[in-house]
Amino acid sequence: MRPIAVQTPDGLAIAAAEWGNPSGAEIVFIHGFSQCSLSWMRQIDDGDLGREFRMIAYDLRGHGASDKPLDKDKFSPERAWADELAAVMAAAELKRPVLVGWSYGGRVISDYLRLYGGARLAGINFVAAVTKSGGELLGPDMKNVSGMLSDDLATSIAAVRAFLRACFATPPSPEAFETMVAFNMVIPPKVRAAVLDRPRNPGDVLPNLALPVLVTHGTHDRIVLPAMAQFTASAVPNAKLSLYDGIGHSPFFEDAARFNRELADFVRRASRVG
Repeated sequence: MRPIAVQTPDGLAIAAAEWGNPSGAEIVFIHGFSQCSLSWMRQIDDGDLGREFRMIAYDLRGHGASDKPLDKDKFSPERAWADELAAVMAAAELKRPVLVGWSYGGRVISDYLRLYGGARLAGINFVAAVTKSGGELLGPDMKNVSGMLSDDLATSIAAVRAFLRACFATPPSPEAFETMVAFNMVIPPKVRAAVLDRPRNPGDVLPNLALPVLVTHGTHDRIVLPAMAQFTASAVPNAKLSLYDGIGHSPFFEDAARFNRELADFVRRASRVG
């Protein structure tokens, strides 16, 4: 693991690091709501990916080891998120990465595309990703999020546990689950509330994409419905849809072998384009 020092234009320190082959095609992993870069350990620790690719993961503002301002204005503007991702790419001196965005990571990628476009990217892998605002595209287990906004510690812990259980059709090991609870609990409830209370994303950036896009989604996802993946794949010209039968909201964790294989194939193809 090689740390990367990142400072955003609005003055936040962002925790980022890289793994793998320093000369390989570049991958940037973007985690979901209330998670952190440790979500991607089944990719970062994969020997085959590490031998071939240069992998970067970072903690979004308010998450993990990154700065956690309580000012709502640090989370509302799309420019804050877009500039943050651009700052990570600049600090790592990336030339043409593939972005891999899980869940809320899809919103972050949308923010980036709206302000910067896709010219600096090789491709995008949307993973159970939110690419458009709309309650009809979210699953029934999103109900657990409300308790995660509580300042009452017991209520917040219970809600985090329920939310994490709902992220998997096949449960993780007890040790992995407790690690996930731990890194979820470092996010202040006010940060979670600010992240969720942003202006709506109409999904309007997708039809303009002119780069390779892979859409990955589990058929048993009860957090972000498979209908979201269908929307994304239909909105992006020439996107490829990969559905994981019997898998929940975390295909990169629940079926890491397939996910890593498909990601490697996608990055190779995307890196040859343009």
